[in-house]
Amino acid sequence: MVVKSFNLSEAVYARFSQFCKAHGISMSKQVELFMEAQLEEEPQAKREYLDKLERIRKGKFIHVENFAKQYGLEQ
Repeated sequence: MVVKSFNLSEAVYARFSQFCKAHGISMSKQVELFMEAQLEEEPQAKREYLDKLERIRKGKFIHVENFAKQYGLEQ
């Protein structure tokens, strides 16, 4: 294991730290996974993500030509 330091925005670090704590995940492991994903030539999506995406694609949608006009937002 290598210890490195990075310059990060205080606000981004704080938000990501809270995110990791809330989800019970390791911040350093998330950074490592991000770096590995950036280096992959053809990143593979997780099966659970692909399944979720397929469910979304098959969802029931309402066709809207002009959102503002249909929902009374047009001025």
